Amino acid sequence: MGAYDVINSRAARVDASDKVRGRAVYVDDMKMPGMLFGAMLQSPLAHAEILDIDTTAARRLPGVKSVLTSKEAGLVKYGVSPARYDETIFCHDRVRHVGDNIAAVAAVDLDTALEAVSLIKVEYRELPAVFTVEEAMAEGAPVLHEAYPRNLTAEVHHEFGDVEAAFAQCDLIKTSSLVNKRQDAAFIEPPGCIASFDYSGCLTLYSSTQVPHYLQRVVAMVLGLPVGKVRVVKPYVGGGFGPKAGANHMDLAASLLSMKTGKPVKMNFDRKQVFMHGRARHQFFHTITTGVKKDGSIMALKHQCHLNGGAYSSFGIATVYYSGSLLGGPYKLPAMKYDGYRVYTNLPACGAQRGHGAVIARACWEQQLDMIAEELGIDPIELRLKNMMTVGDVTCNHLNMSSLGMKDCVEAVRDRSGWKEKKGNLPPGKGIGMSCGFFVSGAGYSIYRSETWHGTVIIKLSEDGGTALVYTASAEIGQGSDTTFAMIAAEAIGIPLEWVRLESGDTDFGLDLGAYSSRQTLMTGLATKEAGEAVKRQVLEVLSEELGIPVEDMDIKKGVIIFKRETPDITALRTRYIKEHRGWTDNPSPDEPLSFREASRIAFLSRGSIVGTGKYKPPVLGGDHKGATVGTSPAYGCSAQVVELSVDMGTGKINIEKITDAHDCGLAINRTSVEGQMIGSVSMGLGEALFEEVKFDDKGRVLNGDLAEYKIPRALDMPAVEPVIVESDEPNGPFGAKEVGEGAIMPAIPAILNAAYDAIGVRIFELPLKPERVYQAIKQYNQKLAKQGAEEMSSAKRDGNLCTKDAQAIDISSQKMNVKGK
Repeated sequence: MGAYDVINSRAARVDASDKVRGRAVYVDDMKMPGMLFGAMLQSPLAHAEILDIDTTAARRLPGVKSVLTSKEAGLVKYGVSPARYDETIFCHDRVRHVGDNIAAVAAVDLDTALEAVSLIKVEYRELPAVFTVEEAMAEGAPVLHEAYPRNLTAEVHHEFGDVEAAFAQCDLIKTSSLVNKRQDAAFIEPPGCIASFDYSGCLTLYSSTQVPHYLQRVVAMVLGLPVGKVRVVKPYVGGGFGPKAGANHMDLAASLLSMKTGKPVKMNFDRKQVFMHGRARHQFFHTITTGVKKDGSIMALKHQCHLNGGAYSSFGIATVYYSGSLLGGPYKLPAMKYDGYRVYTNLPACGAQRGHGAVIARACWEQQLDMIAEELGIDPIELRLKNMMTVGDVTCNHLNMSSLGMKDCVEAVRDRSGWKEKKGNLPPGKGIGMSCGFFVSGAGYSIYRSETWHGTVIIKLSEDGGTALVYTASAEIGQGSDTTFAMIAAEAIGIPLEWVRLESGDTDFGLDLGAYSSRQTLMTGLATKEAGEAVKRQVLEVLSEELGIPVEDMDIKKGVIIFKRETPDITALRTRYIKEHRGWTDNPSPDEPLSFREASRIAFLSRGSIVGTGKYKPPVLGGDHKGATVGTSPAYGCSAQVVELSVDMGTGKINIEKITDAHDCGLAINRTSVEGQMIGSVSMGLGEALFEEVKFDDKGRVLNGDLAEYKIPRALDMPAVEPVIVESDEPNGPFGAKEVGEGAIMPAIPAILNAAYDAIGVRIFELPLKPERVYQAIKQYNQKLAKQGAEEMSSAKRDGNLCTKDAQAIDISSQKMNVKGK
């Protein structure tokens, strides 16, 4: 991989100072002259026809400047995927979930806006509602969207290879299921925005979004504005994790209110509205069947999945494809069949959350692989290593392994955790388990069909040559991407990191598809690298012209010009630089090497502004089957985890004691950020495995719509985590780098499930593993064992052939059951 001066090191985040000093400006910190405040009226019913909306009293309230319903907003549909546009800013015929948007108000202050909302009268005719997959797909069930009978947003039917023929060759065929519960992303900052429409007809929208470009495009489309007249600016964002990766009705309502009033309009979700808006992890129902040879060779996979998607499509069409496609790796799998169904229900829409679509599918399969290993008498790690793909392999569904450090990850967690000494040797109540993960390094295609670049970057050298100004429309949402790109730019140019200044998150800076699908390090990183190399080349070209030395005989390292063959006389250049320097900070002595600052100033004097541009879009990827674009990627990240835990047999409470976590990120740009992403993924996986569940009553109303009742991991819940960085040198990534954003969550849930089984001796197929669920599983399992033991004892006595050894074995088994039941 070579030695680097900036990347592959540990660097402080470029936004650290602003954040720790309280200078970071989030949407809710922002104010504008004459700013109005917006509020929304949202449905109290899960499914109802709208008969009438009376806004008279709201419009008459002093301080109210505008009231909007679908009558004023129009009926232009939008969504995430153009193939499934099914939302409008405001409901016009009926509401489809509690919290569906009906009207919006702009007023001089928030209290007035909220009062005005309370004065809007809506006449409803309540309709039957469906809240579960079974209800929604039942014969005669109410249909939420007439274009989609049986309430199917999308269905997928894929088969690669001949699954039934492969099963016929198997010695063991295993089927198991797993169901999770809907989750919330639980970001600290609820979504917010300020929209400002000016007299030149330009709209500027400040939004806590993950995807400035996609938001710009949807706002322009829905409001009938040219894209060039819409600017989206992303201030600091307090977490996204997926649900902020699309336009929402608040962004659109605030923009329209600003257009109607000619004033800036500010709107925010409160925490309850975050839960009513949804757009986080679906509830999944997975059933997987795997066939293997007796030596552990995996032969075929058959997979069925149903997704409870809520009232609108959101990311659902992609989610249902991801749920199947990403089981194609990292194991050698000759044949795979997948049937997926994404179902509309009268709940808030689900969308994308960290590890989009693939997390629960991976958990189901990785738990099943442990079950297979046990039946075959093979160590779970050895089973995985036996079936592991290698670099250059292509999955049965056409995913290319351009790099794959999966074997290294597995071996790292095995050795670091003491797996060989602990597995099978822990007392009852203590368990150890492992699993693997696999995820994309960026979606291979944009959300809408286009030949567009996925990322563009501009780097401009300051006039004095002392600073490289990096402009990117990418979305820093707390994951550290700004620091990554600053480091890549510094390395590509050959200057220290502190000489780079980076601005991001503004659609005026270029085009970038945003922070989703773990795309930015690889994709925006490659555009940044290209822009940095373009700047470097221009500076060296000027030096070549001035000194008569070929460009290839020069380099820039650590901010100094390196002459590879001969050291030229630079006196004339330096004299010119000093003459033009005009009191700027450095005054080089004649004996010093030629600095980048001097060289870039000379380049400016020769050519004017030195600007380098970079761009990236993936090559053609994947197969030609329907849905082949979902799951394709220029590269794939992979990971492995070993979890050690204990279970209180009297309560069922699980305590995670240690997690050893290895992730293949290609080359680590910022090692500290890589470890932070790994630990953050562990935290989210732990929460989804043990605590998290959005609960609804029988009317479709959220019961735990706050962070007091919706439990996420606290600092005290986090175990000791040992992150192990594995580097595999990805040929399609910048300097060999690839993802560590989402993929690191993949092994967490199944490793916990496998460790829990090791501790209590019973498999659990429903998440989360709350104490009452675990306790009931232990209790039922022990009752079953006790009954079996009693029947065996009775049968043996009847046969008159119970030997002393048999009696001792049964007695020992009974004692172990009693210990577990205490």
